[in-house]
This record gives sequence, C-alpha cells and structure tokens, in this order.
Amino acid sequence: MPSLSRERLQHEQRLEQHLKEMPFYVVEYVRAKKRAHLSPSTLLGYVHDFKIFFEWLQSEGIVQVDSIKDISLETLEKLKKKDVEFFIDYLYDSPFEYRKGVMKKRSHDRVIRNINALKSLFNYLTQETENDEGECYFYRNVFSKIKTFKKKVSKSSRAKKISSVILTLKEIDEFIQFLECEYEQTLSSRQKSRFMRDKERDIAIIALAFGTGLRVTELANITIEDVDFHKMQIDVIRKGDKADTILATEWSLHYLKQYLSIRKERYKAPGDQQYVFLTKYDGNASPISVRTIQENVKKYTKAFNDGKAISPHKLRHSFESEWLRSGGNLVLLRDQLGHNSIETTSLYTNLTNEDARKVIDRMENKLEK
Repeated sequence: MPSLSRERLQHEQRLEQHLKEMPFYVVEYVRAKKRAHLSPSTLLGYVHDFKIFFEWLQSEGIVQVDSIKDISLETLEKLKKKDVEFFIDYLYDSPFEYRKGVMKKRSHDRVIRNINALKSLFNYLTQETENDEGECYFYRNVFSKIKTFKKKVSKSSRAKKISSVILTLKEIDEFIQFLECEYEQTLSSRQKSRFMRDKERDIAIIALAFGTGLRVTELANITIEDVDFHKMQIDVIRKGDKADTILATEWSLHYLKQYLSIRKERYKAPGDQQYVFLTKYDGNASPISVRTIQENVKKYTKAFNDGKAISPHKLRHSFESEWLRSGGNLVLLRDQLGHNSIETTSLYTNLTNEDARKVIDRMENKLEK
C-alpha cells in the first residue's frame, strides 16, 4: 500500500496556518468541505482565492476592518452585484507577482477558478449553514447572479497544443544520452559538481516520468516499498488520495536501479528515510520537492532542446502519445494515467497532423483502387 502523500501532509499544514487568518465562517466552510472529501490542495487554493477577495474588499474601502478575520457575514450579505463585477475587473486587469521580480496577469481560466471558489463559499453560507434558530447565516447570494463561461476549445485544438511539446521515444533516448555524456561539458566547475551529485537521481526521475506517465507529484511521493522490480509496477497515491498500482517500463526501472545503488551513500540517507528521490539540505537527506523536479526538468530540456524548456507534465504527455503509437488502447491508458474519465484520455488519440494524414492517405488509396 503506498504511503500517504507527502504533498497532502504539507498542504494540510499550510491550510491550517492560513485558516488562522480567516473569518470563522471560512474555517467552518473548510471543515465542512473536508468532511465532503475535498482535497487539502483544492481547499488551500480556495483559501488563497478568498484572501485575494477579502483584501480587495479592504483596499476598496467596502469594509473597514484591521484584519480580514474580522470581515462580517453582514458585509458579504450586503454586497452588490456591481461590487463583484468590479472585483472581477480587478482580477483581469491587475498583475500579480508570479515569482520574485516577475509580474503576470491572470489568465481567463485562473479568474474563473477564483470566481468559482467564491461561488462555492457563498453557496455554503446561504444553503448549508445553520445558526441557533436553525436558519442559514444569510440568504442573499450575490454570486448566484454572476455567470461564468469557459473558453470553448475543440478537442482537436487541445490535442494539437499538446502535440507541439511532446517528445518521441527516440528523442527521450537522445535526451538521456545527452544528460549522461554531454550536459556536464557545458557547465562551470561549481555547476558540474552539483550536477554530478544528482545526475543518477535526475536521470531516473526523467526516465520514470516517461516510462510510467506519472504526475510529478506522484513521482515525488514514491517510497522504497512502493516499487516492485519483479512485477515491474509501482504503488502510487493519485489525486484525491486514491491508492493505485501502475506498470513501469523495464527501461525506466533500469535507471531507477542505478540511482538506488548510489542513493544511500550519496545522500547519506538514514535507514528510516523511505522516500525514493532525495536531496541534501544542510547536509541532511530530505525528500525532493515537486518544485525542484519541475525546475530541473525545465533546465535540462532547455539545454537539450535549443532553449525551449519542457515541463515534467509534457513528459507525461509524451508517454501517453507513445502508448497509443505502440497500439495501447484508451481504457488501459486511462487506468495507467489515473484519469477519471475516458474523455480526458481521448485527447491523445489525435495528437499529430502526421497521424491524421496517414488516415486520410489510406482513405485516398481505397478510392483510387
């Protein structure tokens, strides 16, 4: 049985810290949604969105309080539709600090996620709460008047976008050969020393991402006991903390074995450290973070791919594409990837114009005969 997700534990801790700054009704909302099995990751995102909204209410003078913790239910009940519309304009127009020193505007989808989080909160407050008199906290739900629309993108368009950033099996092999033999030659002495320490680990991560289709969070949370080399399979925790078992290619497990052979000595890993992929922090072995994996993969692919970085998620897309090219069916691919619906998986049935052209050509040949 795979271990409880380290990411879940981290998000649980961060969620509890943020709740200390929130009004009582947000704390109640989070507790109720946890009972309904919403993940800590989702709720942490919602609380971030609530904070943006509450701080905007302060900055606009709609509420006069020293702390967002003191924003009352009455304030939410009396909000006008035009107030919410001004807030939505703010979300679209005001850049935020994407990372240190880098400002960015929110995408349409990001704004919609923020609004939907607030819709969820207001629905809870007006439909699911109960005061001492047995009534909901209030009934006027201004967010019920706000309609949201997702941009319509065809399945073909989404598939083409995916296909523009995937790697073939041959390219993945060339990429790993590049990391094994060439990449270190492009580095300074200090950079080379760091890379050589983590070389086997990082190659194993890339090989496993392509050889299993695992999400980066799933990769980061693999433990020693999760891996079965004999059956060539790995136990994982999916989204929503669902336990699952997936298959791995022999090729990817070869690189994992190489890393494990040096893991204990290289990282000074104590016997009770069960996470597979480690880093060294202050001289001690610690589980590698999702962000570190993402940054490393982007750095390596940028060096290999003429300056164009590829995320770990695109390695997952590459696995999906290679599966279908190798004759795998959609149902088995859905299970391997941990998708909830076959519709999501079906995006990868039309990944390239080349594949579509082959079908058209076969049709043309039949007509000519």
